[in-house]
Amino acid sequence: MKKVLLAFGLIAFIGAGVFAQEAKPAAAATQVQNPNAPVMEFESDVVDYGTIEQGADGVREFKFTNTGKEPLLISNARGSCGCTVPTWPKEPIKPGESSVIKVKYDTKRLGAINKSVTITSNAASPTKVVRIKGKIIAPQTSPVKETTGAPVEN
Repeated sequence: MKKVLLAFGLIAFIGAGVFAQEAKPAAAATQVQNPNAPVMEFESDVVDYGTIEQGADGVREFKFTNTGKEPLLISNARGSCGCTVPTWPKEPIKPGESSVIKVKYDTKRLGAINKSVTITSNAASPTKVVRIKGKIIAPQTSPVKETTGAPVEN
């Protein structure tokens, strides 16, 4: 009998917890967008390094323009790994102005490049992901010069 009462009490307790959840109205689920918010428009979302040699200059730029009506503030830019290091403007970018986010990739590593940089700002879309791609190859070395003919006697 104790087990039946305990089971019944447990079911009643769980049921009360389920019905105690407050349903949110549909209007509260959607956020109101600021029509004047800054908008970060990039010339390109992908920078292609192409095929470069190991140890080459790994700095590239992502150019963007603030097409919104308020100043754009970039709070952070984070590479997908330690080999991808972004630098971004710390000052506000006024509406209509352009700027760049520089990305330095460590070109000591051989092989394909496919990395991302996540940018956080006060823009209408607060998070933007841009990518770098390409391929790092070993540097070309000049072949050993071979001598032809007989050795020269003194």
